[in-house]
This record gives sequence, structure tokens and C-alpha cells, in this order.
Amino acid sequence: MAEFIPQTGMRSFAQAAASEEVAAPLRVVQIDGLVVLKIIKHCKECMPALVTGQLLGLDIGSVLEVTNCFPFPSRGTEEEDEADADGANYQLEMMRCLREVNIDNNTVGWYQSTYMGSFQTVELIDTFMNYQENIRRCVCIIYDPVRSGQGVLAMKALKLQESFMDLYKNQEFTGEKLREKNLTWVDIFEEIPVKISNSTLVSAIMTELETDSPVTQGDYDRLALSTNPFIEKNLEFLIECMDDLSGEQQRFQYYYRNLQRQQTQQQTWLQKRRADNLARKAAGEEPLPEEDPSNSIFKPIIEPSRLDSYLIVNQVANYCDQIKGFSGQSFCRLYLMDAVHEN
Repeated sequence: MAEFIPQTGMRSFAQAAASEEVAAPLRVVQIDGLVVLKIIKHCKECMPALVTGQLLGLDIGSVLEVTNCFPFPSRGTEEEDEADADGANYQLEMMRCLREVNIDNNTVGWYQSTYMGSFQTVELIDTFMNYQENIRRCVCIIYDPVRSGQGVLAMKALKLQESFMDLYKNQEFTGEKLREKNLTWVDIFEEIPVKISNSTLVSAIMTELETDSPVTQGDYDRLALSTNPFIEKNLEFLIECMDDLSGEQQRFQYYYRNLQRQQTQQQTWLQKRRADNLARKAAGEEPLPEEDPSNSIFKPIIEPSRLDSYLIVNQVANYCDQIKGFSGQSFCRLYLMDAVHEN
């Protein structure tokens, strides 16, 4: 997982903006075409391993411009502490080199690859919190090479919701706090629209390189009907998530059963104590306290965190969206190919 390394020396533009109150909310993430190609190349070359990298650019008003990026080195078989130190030195050296050649070196987030959209994890949230200690409006670009191989650019920009960040800092994911903040599972991540931009010179070159043929090999690839492996894998992951969600529900049922049992024991003990106090008053003795902290039945039962449940539900929704979108495209391809065969 990516780790943010604060820049030394001159304070970055993004960090300066983070220390001030930002009036305009983040509306769009504008990514240069070259950055998109570098992310795709890094993620595809390292498959099936998952990789991460740094995003560099500028935070201007409601637009976050991503103008450059570089990959993080893989850890390999090194020790964790040694790998973290090497990664930090690598990031600082890369930023220093970019600054020397007058390239944007302000950190605005990171990118990471995912497999079949499986990115709703606590590790992703921890990385966001690590970054947002220094950069308030950082984003994470999620790229799925497997999904992109089906004819769709599976790239999205995510950020954490402000309301969720406040709860996560205090680890207050109890039912009472969630109801108080009116926070549901859809309020964890916020997806920011992604806009890919190219300079006028690049657009002119691409126009010159464009062939006269109205149909390219990429157009034919979009008509591929081999959809079974992708849908089957999504369904397998969906079933695993449903099993995990069922386990979380059983954990909460166990908690509520214990809570109800404890409340029953407390009421029984309290009734007995009140009866004893009535007898002591009749005998002219001092009544005993109606609460006994040393008694095990008065020890509070810690409510399990609902964060894992929220993340699993988020992941289930993501798999369902992927299956729905891919199935709709498959039907369009089938109808199109049927019409082609008829003609």
C-alpha cells in the first residue's frame, strides 16, 4: 500500500492549500493523457501483482490536475522496515529530480491497481488518512487491468467523505454514533469524475496518426463475446462477500444476545438488592448501593465495530454494479452480432 512521504525544504503548493480553508469543493480530477498511459503500462506489466505509484500535479479551485506520476518500487523479499525506508528515500529522490527539471512535484495522491474491483479495504482507508494529514484534498486513482481488458477503461478517482473521516479518527463505529451522524455504507467513499485532457500539440499529432479506416482492431475487440470468465469471477467474489457479510451479522447477533442476557441478569440482581434493602431498612440498617461495579454483570460489553460490515456492503454493491454493467454490454453485443449474422 502507498505511503505518503512529506516533502522537505520548500513547502509544496498542495500542502499550503491544505492548511487553508478550501471554499470550492472538488468537482473533477483532470488527468493528462500521458499520465493515464503510464498508469496503465505500470499496472498491466506487473499483473497479477498489485502495484501503487505517486500522483503529482496541482490543486486549483474545484479541479485537481494530475500532470505526472511515478511508480513505487516493489518490496520484494526485503524486511518491512527496510523496505519502508528504501521506499521513502526513493520518493524523495524522485521528487528532487523532478523539481530540478522543472516538472510538477506536488503530491496530490496516489494510484493503485486492483483485481476485479476489490479495493474496499481498511488498508485503503488507512492510506487515505495518512495522506490527508498533510494533503486535505488528495485522491486515489483506482485502475482495474482485468476490467479494462473487456473494452472499458476501468479507472476511477476516490476520496474519503469528510463525515466518515471524523468518525474514523476516533474509531467510533457504534450504532449510536452512526445514527447520530446519519452515516450509511454509501458515505465512506466519494467518487470524483475523471476527465482526461491532452495538449493541443498531442491532439494534433494523434489526428495526423489516425488512419483512414473507419474501423480499427480495437473496435473489433469490443465485440468479443467471451464474457463467461469475467462474470463467473465476479459472482465468485460476490458469494465470498456475502459469506463474510453473513459472518458479520452472526457476530452482531452474538453481541445482542449477550447484551440482552446481561440486562436480564442486571434486572434480576437489582430486584434482589432492592428487596434486601427493604429488609435492611426495616431492621434499621443502612441500605446497600444498587450498583456494584465489581460484579461481572455490570461490566460493559464492547459493541463490535460496524466498519467491516460497511466495507463489505460497499464491495457487494461494487460487484453488483460490475455484473449489471457488463451484462448490459454483453446483451448489446449479442443483439449486434445476431443482426450482423442475419445480414
